[in-house]
Amino acid sequence: MINVRLFCSAGMSTSMLISKMENAAKERGLEIVVDAFPEAEMAKHLESVDAVLLGPQIRFALNKAKKLCDPKGIPVEVINSVNYGKMDGSKVLDQALNMINK
Repeated sequence: MINVRLFCSAGMSTSMLISKMENAAKERGLEIVVDAFPEAEMAKHLESVDAVLLGPQIRFALNKAKKLCDPKGIPVEVINSVNYGKMDGSKVLDQALNMINK
């Protein structure tokens, strides 16, 4: 089971992206859980996580996220803004999988 966390300003703008990522994973036969939370709650939601993705609107929080995630060995990146804007769940899933497989 792959566990991915998305963080954005309020944790709501990513709900459509979650659905699209989960559908893309299902089509590939992958078991994945994707959850979204507000960036302010990041420290509370990092248990058993394989990758953390930040919404482009909070790219300013990348350093903070790295300070929380690096000691736990969790890769963290900002979601590609084009893929986020298009709500391209398949490409965002690819980004998460590439982070995990590095």
